[in-house]
Amino acid sequence: MKKTLIALAVFFGLTTSAFAEYTMVIPQKPGGGTSVWGEIVAGQLEKHLGEKIVLKHYPGARDIPGFNKWHNEMRDDDKVIMVSHGGNGVAFLQENVDYNYAEYESIGLMNLNIIAGKLKGADMDYPSFAAGSGMVPEAFAMTMLICGPDKSVDEYVACFKERVTWVPGMSGGERRLAFKRGELNGTRENPAAYKKHVGPNENAELWFHHGILQADGSHADDPNYPGFQFEILFEARWGVAPSGDLYDAYVLVKSFRDGLQKALWVNAGNPNAAKLQEALTSMANDPEATKVIAKKVGNYEWKIGGDGNSQRDTLMTFITEDALKNLVKFNTEALGLSSVYKEHLTK
Repeated sequence: MKKTLIALAVFFGLTTSAFAEYTMVIPQKPGGGTSVWGEIVAGQLEKHLGEKIVLKHYPGARDIPGFNKWHNEMRDDDKVIMVSHGGNGVAFLQENVDYNYAEYESIGLMNLNIIAGKLKGADMDYPSFAAGSGMVPEAFAMTMLICGPDKSVDEYVACFKERVTWVPGMSGGERRLAFKRGELNGTRENPAAYKKHVGPNENAELWFHHGILQADGSHADDPNYPGFQFEILFEARWGVAPSGDLYDAYVLVKSFRDGLQKALWVNAGNPNAAKLQEALTSMANDPEATKVIAKKVGNYEWKIGGDGNSQRDTLMTFITEDALKNLVKFNTEALGLSSVYKEHLTK
């Protein structure tokens, strides 16, 4: 009898382990943009995985604590998937965080582009824009568009302070309402949110976007918004392509934000990685799933498995001592952010 009970316990233990549900960790409260994205992806992915995916939300300041918690306490669990977003990528460059992308296996990254809009007829040589760490690439781009080429970082800082009204303390909802009321003349959104919040506004129009990261590390014009990539607009206005110290810092921060805008990770060596990557590939080729996800963020390409790891590795090559120092310098002196120089990232 005792042997029978032991055998049953072992059987049910193995069965429970084999069919244990997956947990998807989301570093923000329900209702946030990445939370909604995670809910949609989990709902579609589990159909192709054949196993249930349960969401766990760990909100905190700038969505950093949840990512740190997964890195420190949960990543060794083979059934736990981490969801991250572009803001986590920006924080990785300039804040003291625990997580480190180099230690993970990519299940998939979704390349996204962020779109800046403006009020029609507004003088965008004097923009007013909601402040925040998520707006850093927009601040760099608008400063260069306004102030022109061949300037030092110090000169760009001075020009930003003279020209740009940088409004702190706004939530996403407050920012959208202020733009709709005309209290701000500029805003930015992901593609789906742009269509929802900016597109229907008859007083608004496209200002610029950042382009889409390519496998070789370059950025291509977004075919959904052709002709409005920052680099195209800069050269059209100033007659030369953008270059220099601030531009290098801009390429670094926009690449880490937009190239990691939506991502799924497991710890390196996770034995379920291949299974998850295969399920994501199947989902990405499912027209119905693609339609559902595109409704949230637009129709953008997945980088799955090895392609996601390669993109992560390409992003790491953008980190140079000068680019990182100039990112921190502009963020602290112009934008008033508490950025720190992380020397170890340049090693």
